[in-house]
Amino acid sequence: MCLILIVEDEARLAAFVEKGLRQNGFNTRVIGDGEQALKEARSQPFDLMILDLGLPKVNGWGVLQELKRLGNVQPVIVMTAETDARKVALEAGAQDYIPKPFRFQDLLTAIKAQLA
Repeated sequence: MCLILIVEDEARLAAFVEKGLRQNGFNTRVIGDGEQALKEARSQPFDLMILDLGLPKVNGWGVLQELKRLGNVQPVIVMTAETDARKVALEAGAQDYIPKPFRFQDLLTAIKAQLA
């Protein structure tokens, strides 16, 4: 069973994404800040990360940079309200980008494409 890390500091949005993914058969873990996300990524194997850029402690850009430095090969989907972040996020190591607000089906399609 796939494990998806949801790295999002907005609790209601994280709960919405987690519920939808669980209903679609995914195991999930919600993490509310970048520092904890990096700890989890180092200690717990995961299949995909959904990453907000505007995180406390270590922002999403810092998480992407550290994952790249660690040689992470798991896909990362950036999910953010930063409308001009797509190109930079993909260059920084993200495999996909979902702008907020989003439709859950669009996120699910992106996840399935990355895990295929």
